[in-house]
Amino acid sequence: MVAEPPIEENVRPDDRIDDERLDEENTLKADYVRNVRGLLDAGDKGGVYDLVEPLHPADIADLFELCDENERRDLAVAITDLMSSDVIAELNDYVRETMMEALPAEAVALIAEQLENDDAVQLIEDLDVADQQAILAELADEDRVAIESALAYPEETAGRLMSREVVAVPEHMTVGGLIDFLRENVDLANDFYEVFVVDHIHHPVGTCQLSWILRTPRHIALSDVMKRDQTLVPVGLDQEEVALMFQKYALISAAVVDESGRLVGQMTVDDVVHIISEEASEDALLMSGAGEGDINEPIREAYGSRVRWLIANLGTALIGSLIIAAFGAAIEKLVALAILMPIVASIGGNAGTQTMAVSVRAIAMNQLTEANTLRILWREFRVAVLNGVTIAVLIGAATAAIFTPMLGAVIAVAMVINIITAGLAGVLVPVIFERLKQDPAVASSVFVTMITDSMGFFAFLGLAVVSGVAS
Repeated sequence: MVAEPPIEENVRPDDRIDDERLDEENTLKADYVRNVRGLLDAGDKGGVYDLVEPLHPADIADLFELCDENERRDLAVAITDLMSSDVIAELNDYVRETMMEALPAEAVALIAEQLENDDAVQLIEDLDVADQQAILAELADEDRVAIESALAYPEETAGRLMSREVVAVPEHMTVGGLIDFLRENVDLANDFYEVFVVDHIHHPVGTCQLSWILRTPRHIALSDVMKRDQTLVPVGLDQEEVALMFQKYALISAAVVDESGRLVGQMTVDDVVHIISEEASEDALLMSGAGEGDINEPIREAYGSRVRWLIANLGTALIGSLIIAAFGAAIEKLVALAILMPIVASIGGNAGTQTMAVSVRAIAMNQLTEANTLRILWREFRVAVLNGVTIAVLIGAATAAIFTPMLGAVIAVAMVINIITAGLAGVLVPVIFERLKQDPAVASSVFVTMITDSMGFFAFLGLAVVSGVAS
């Protein structure tokens, strides 16, 4: 039987209806944003406040992103009382950084004090060192020490991202003593899913989920009910590895330990969801050469991150052009070669992109390692052979029907060669980048495209010359 909570008599149905209608009316549609911006231009701070006040903190953060850069400061001034820690935590990184640079150090420090330690670190980590020091000087000693210790760790590691607010108790405590401890201490973390049990030197020796604590008699010792097997996160572990650990072991939270094994913080599933989303977006954008791909990124940074890969792509494209130029005489004799060349290169490029996407994901998920590279390479080779033969039969038959049987045979063989090359390149290029300690998502697409285009042109045109089709 499912236990049902008592009905809250003091909540009227009409109140719920009003809340639903309010949410519908204040979704960030074009007319709503236009009204806010109009009131900002008119200097009507009261009108802006009345419009924004009903919004959820996440929606207020989105509103800042929808406004122009010169309007964001005026909006922040108009709704100062609504600029809660929840709003700050939801802001886009670039928007938040710009706003923090515009605010005085004491104002930023006041906001940081309202945030959880990990959110406060995120608030100031991208600011200049001078700005960071000015803000830290305004903080209380306890908050300053916590943030400084986090900033000492490299970016995108567990030490930088973890929450230092954990509930840790000695193992000699009873369940009843723990319950009393949790009820009487008002300074405990706001959100936690389990209690960490530590020994006399603060090494984690077990965990107790809150559900166990609530359902266990008071006189039972924690050492008798705690789970001794636990997954510990090293403080210097990369955030991608943390996310994989949570996914693999189905964790809700995990203790973070320093080099000596002492408990220093915790990672929770809400942090990991953010990491997974961030890493997935980052890899997708890096594979396209679009940099961070944030629409709030300054134009100069967006230009710099994109143009260098376009220049690299220009260089690799020239290689294909040189191969075509080398067979210029053959192309002049048989125009059909010029018609069919793009097909060979395009299909090979798509095949390489497919394999590369699978390989980059496998590397990110720790499924493709040095231990199984040869097996994965053999697998992709067989897939490429099957794909190549299938496409070769189709394009070969069509070419033979339209042009000549010999030209159909040439393009069929070239297609098989190029798709096999694409399959091998799609695995080897990301693996090589990984071995060189480089992000395989960054430039793999440029080099895989170069290889498939060059091999496609060379195989097709070379076979055409050797077979006498172009003579």
